[in-house]
Amino acid sequence: MSAEKIIKQNELTPAQVEDYLQSHPEFFHQHLALLENMSIPHPSGNAVSLISKQLEIFRSKHKELENQLTALIEIAKDNDITLSQMHELTLALMEADSIENVLVNLDKVFKECFLTDFSAVRIIKQDAETFNSNIFVNIDDEHLQHFIQILSSNQPKCGRPTLAQAKFLFGDVATEIKSCAIIPMAYTQLEGIIAIGSKEDARFHYNMGDLFLTQMSEVIATRLIGLLDET
Repeated sequence: MSAEKIIKQNELTPAQVEDYLQSHPEFFHQHLALLENMSIPHPSGNAVSLISKQLEIFRSKHKELENQLTALIEIAKDNDITLSQMHELTLALMEADSIENVLVNLDKVFKECFLTDFSAVRIIKQDAETFNSNIFVNIDDEHLQHFIQILSSNQPKCGRPTLAQAKFLFGDVATEIKSCAIIPMAYTQLEGIIAIGSKEDARFHYNMGDLFLTQMSEVIATRLIGLLDET
């Protein structure tokens, strides 16, 4: 066998070199001089030293981790704001000793804590005319047809309301509503609608999450049910 053939047989394959370096990441600690003669292709076409390439990778990973940390901090801030809003809402409901006071307190909390412009509550009852309040709506009221899909799905809907929906919920200021959240309440003891309106188009948009809105409606509905039981 020729010497050339023997040498070729003893040559390491790239895969073997890669496996060795992965198993011995400290290899270059004892062979620093090798780094001076090594180069790594750069996307621009130029060759860069291994150390420069490592620094580039480290910077890239550092930036990525920094962005992830920033995103987590923003999420934490949003969660703190949401928790504070829910706390204020709960206190306002607990302080209300009548349905009329619930409406007053809700309007105040929505404006001051949720930074919205309008709010409305409609409770659907079989005998709505027996209640001395315009928030009660008869179960066969023709205006409820504009909310059939929302009520049947029992899911909040955000975005720009139809004019008919806005008029039913917000009355004279209907044309000022550019976006709103319409939140159904569907319980054995209570069926109705909560609406939060804004003069801003982007305040309530179609791809908003509805978990917080659903939880908010549950808190409001629970208080309303308690007050209705007292009447």
